[in-house]
Amino acid sequence: MTALANRTPRTHAITRTPSEHAEALRQIDLYRRQAEMILASWDAYSDEHTDPDGWPHDDHAYGLRQQQRDADTATAFDTVRASARHLLTTAESQLSQMPAKSVQSRWVYQLGVLRNALDRLDALHEEWLDTRDSLPTGAGPGTPAYDDVLGDHNAECWSYLNDWANHSKILIEIDQVARQAPSPLAPPPAATAARPAPVSPKVRR
Repeated sequence: MTALANRTPRTHAITRTPSEHAEALRQIDLYRRQAEMILASWDAYSDEHTDPDGWPHDDHAYGLRQQQRDADTATAFDTVRASARHLLTTAESQLSQMPAKSVQSRWVYQLGVLRNALDRLDALHEEWLDTRDSLPTGAGPGTPAYDDVLGDHNAECWSYLNDWANHSKILIEIDQVARQAPSPLAPPPAATAARPAPVSPKVRR
């Protein structure tokens, strides 16, 4: 299996219509909720299958379950990967035009976390494609050679995927505030001059 069809970076900024942007934000919210459920399920498993000091009762079973967590999170993120860069760029633009009183101090930091995580995910994706292309003929999905390196790749990606689960809500927050805040480029409303009171005609006596 070759990766030529996947060589185009999957997170480039894309010009989108307002309806497409709204749909991308909806998908981000869906990813957040899916990632939260995946993590909650993993935490419940981990609590049940480790001793009081945090050591797994069965290292092999624990490792397989952790790989499942990583794979499920990666699959959930695939629905937003193509629009992630666009959403970041849009949020940064919205933030730069927003009145200072409307800006939350944490937003700049969180946007930085998201951008760093996305840069690392893009780089790891390229590394994965190179690794996949170097596998022996016949080493496809379901074979140990393929599944082992894919598991390693997903494990490397997981912390960055988790960053997106934890911080991507600000993309929705910034969009909501930007739509409510007046544009700094909009001219102030023109004052309406008071019209003089009509003068009553003089009555001739």
